[in-house]
Amino acid sequence: MDQMAIADRRNLRRKLSFWRIVALVFLVGIGFALYRTAFGEGAGSAVPHVARIEISGLITDDKELLERLERIAESDRAKALVVSISSPGGTTYGGERIFKAIRKVAEKKPVVSDIRTLAASAGYMIATAGDQIVAGESSITGSIGVIFQYPQVDEVMKKVGVSLEEIKSAPLKAEPSPFHPASEEAKTMIRNMVMDSYAWFVDLVADRRKLPRDEVLKLADGAIFTGRQALTAKLVDKLGGDEDIRVYLESRGVSKDLPVVDWKERNSSSSFWLASMLGQFVKQTGLGEAIAPDMLRIFGADKLFLDGLVSVWQVGRG
Repeated sequence: MDQMAIADRRNLRRKLSFWRIVALVFLVGIGFALYRTAFGEGAGSAVPHVARIEISGLITDDKELLERLERIAESDRAKALVVSISSPGGTTYGGERIFKAIRKVAEKKPVVSDIRTLAASAGYMIATAGDQIVAGESSITGSIGVIFQYPQVDEVMKKVGVSLEEIKSAPLKAEPSPFHPASEEAKTMIRNMVMDSYAWFVDLVADRRKLPRDEVLKLADGAIFTGRQALTAKLVDKLGGDEDIRVYLESRGVSKDLPVVDWKERNSSSSFWLASMLGQFVKQTGLGEAIAPDMLRIFGADKLFLDGLVSVWQVGRG
């Protein structure tokens, strides 16, 4: 074989290698686009559909969720909204903001609250934003109330020989403090704040469920209910699941032939794809729930990270 033929063959190999790389990049791009279309936020939102969001875990002031709800409210393609709730509650302020955002959606299209395993405290507060509340027969809901908790470390400090001196502008400044027992004046201040937020919660339930306030007060002692009990108490509208939700939406003029599209939380930028994948892995495998909360609870930090008043039901805690 002469030198010219060898050179031509090498050039051909280079060209083939180049086009193979181009084809591979093209296929990866197509695959990524298909993934985003199939599983990304608002997948299928280019066609008329029923939007669905999931609210799970501790409820906080979630800016991303609020923005997502606003986009659903403005979307002409989203003909209705299903809010799937699996939460023990969280901060009253976080619940309040999400409640109001869902009500803004309800001003433009039907909204159904879908109570799954648990929707208690602020979780139930959010559920009342729906035009219809559907719950499972054995779902847990209720726990209408507000709580304010703070740790006490003064005894530990005494044992290690550490003291804290304070100079304050007024006795109620920075009260209650974890470094000394609260005074009666401080307890009264916090109690008044809790009861004011509690009264707002009760009024909200009475208004949304069209119940007399006195009747709601009887239910608002922090008690939890199964779905069956909640139906009897008129805290939910229907026992059932997806089929019952579609029947209700159909009664509101939303075709049951429309697909249900999950409007998911936006992922991190693709520049941080590895971190995003790891985050998704932790979330999908439940490692985050299994590890982080337990580590935090050892130090009571799960409550320290919930700013403000809390409306939350916790298993195995008084």
